[in-house]
Amino acid sequence: MSITKEKKSSIFAQYGGKATNTGSIEGQIALLTERILDISNHLKENKKDFSTQRGLMRLVGQRKRLLSYLQKTNLQGYRALIEKLGLRK
Repeated sequence: MSITKEKKSSIFAQYGGKATNTGSIEGQIALLTERILDISNHLKENKKDFSTQRGLMRLVGQRKRLLSYLQKTNLQGYRALIEKLGLRK
């Protein structure tokens, strides 16, 4: 259920520019999206896991805050990122 080190570095390399650029907003949003998808799949099987459901809501809120910051600072980057990740259909 957790994301491996190799998967993290590939996400940051794809979205953040370099694998070591873990502070990039785009990379953080992509990592949160990956974690949200994993937890969502877990909750489809375990409907009564309420503590995980609370954690999922926390991650969604954090991703929302980061997306709004990115939208304010870099609109073209924001649009490109949501297109890549398949958000806001």
